[in-house]
Amino acid sequence: MGVQPKTAKRMPANAKRRGKSSGRAPGSLLMQTQVDEIFRRFNAVDPHPKTELRYADPFTLLVAVVLSAQATDASVNKATPDLFKAADTPEKLIKLGETKLTDKIKTIGLYRSKAKNLIALSRKLVEEFHGEVPDNREALVTLPGVGRKTANVVLNVAFGQATIAVDTHLFRVANRTGLAPGKNPLEVELTLDRVVPERYKHNCHHWLILHGRYVCKARKPDCWRCLINDICIYEPKTPAPS
Repeated sequence: MGVQPKTAKRMPANAKRRGKSSGRAPGSLLMQTQVDEIFRRFNAVDPHPKTELRYADPFTLLVAVVLSAQATDASVNKATPDLFKAADTPEKLIKLGETKLTDKIKTIGLYRSKAKNLIALSRKLVEEFHGEVPDNREALVTLPGVGRKTANVVLNVAFGQATIAVDTHLFRVANRTGLAPGKNPLEVELTLDRVVPERYKHNCHHWLILHGRYVCKARKPDCWRCLINDICIYEPKTPAPS
């Protein structure tokens, strides 16, 4: 998961006063009105957030998400155009073979194990799912190289389900802000599922991932340009560069 984020121990007094009448959101260090306000602001700024991975259909999305584990979306996007020209279905990926697949993704971290998983994943899709990506988590997590986070991304992006995928960026933001503190991704996911208003749930993990990637960065968050810095409990806030 990488470097664990620092979690503040106290909530600003003004934040307590703002949310007093709403009650504490279950599992969050914030009041429910504060949680609602966080997602209202994200929605106002970016009402249609999207994954930065490039894909054409559920299968190419699944491949891209598997490749993105412990790698950047940018590195995946550089490799997949050539890969998808050669193999954009499970059948074509099996025919391509592990050696050629490995060569096409060798710029991505853990490429050897990912190549093995993608070939095995493709075989299972053909043999057990008629070559189609399943639209439920229980089936998806039986595929080689697919865990809960990957399954949640596919369900959310490809099938429009209100699932929440917790990656390193989201995990950091959820803990650092006090929005959904947790010791592991599942704890964070379940808290978010409880506290995020239903109308925002489908988009919430995109907002939080992008926020962690570009604003609430691991080493030094850009608090001075954060649109929720008056609600976030992280201290000390980083000042604007002079």
